[in-house]
Amino acid sequence: MSFYTSLNGLKNAQTDLGVISNNIANAETNGFKKSTVAFSDIVAGSAFTNPKLLIGIGATVEAINQNFKQGPVEQTGNALDLVVNGDGFFTTKSAISGDTLYTRNGSFEIDQNGYLVRGNGNQLQAFATDAAGNVTGTTPQSVQIPATNATGAQFAGVAVGKNGVITASYADGTNVAVGQIALATFLSPGGLRQEGSSNWTSTGLSGTATYGGPDSGFYGGILSGALERSNVDLSEEMVGLITAQRNFQANAKAIDTASQISQTIINMHT
Repeated sequence: MSFYTSLNGLKNAQTDLGVISNNIANAETNGFKKSTVAFSDIVAGSAFTNPKLLIGIGATVEAINQNFKQGPVEQTGNALDLVVNGDGFFTTKSAISGDTLYTRNGSFEIDQNGYLVRGNGNQLQAFATDAAGNVTGTTPQSVQIPATNATGAQFAGVAVGKNGVITASYADGTNVAVGQIALATFLSPGGLRQEGSSNWTSTGLSGTATYGGPDSGFYGGILSGALERSNVDLSEEMVGLITAQRNFQANAKAIDTASQISQTIINMHT
């Protein structure tokens, strides 16, 4: 039995090493959220087993939990680099599948059609507003900036306020609001499914998204000209890496010891 107990220990240590390695690999990924492995012990026995004589049979991976603590903020000076300063996820529409994706990576740009997109082409979702910035709709939709305003003046620039209102400026000096960023929150963000590129999708474990405007209620305000970096602490991960390595070595040594004991017993019989 000791062989299988230690083998489970080796597998668990390998899982821990894999999660830590992924954290370290994404230490420079904007909007990335680190994960940690939670283990639980395994005990097997029947109703007739003396509880004082129960022996555990190892451990198993109970969960790989995501940590959504906010990462450090880096100033960039780009008006379309955005940070949610508090709770909430940016909502985007996948350019490939049309699926709704959620992200903390606020690196946006304007594409050739005037849509606000991330580098992968996913379109930022916002609430409709009038020209003054008053919200007129509650259904998130893609944000598109007109190349010219009503008088034919050319687009000159864009700004995003703390309340998430996106304002386009034109060559004739006029400013027109084109939408308010729609932030999403979840009852259990730990249940979100990782999709890569700092994107998540909702699941039955996370619950459905609840949308709201930035800087209102429990939704964080928008900080323009900055990006949220990964929340991975390299010092903490290095300590965890050493611990996982020692755990792996200890389980390997336990297997070696059990093998030696078995060989000794076999030699006694021969």
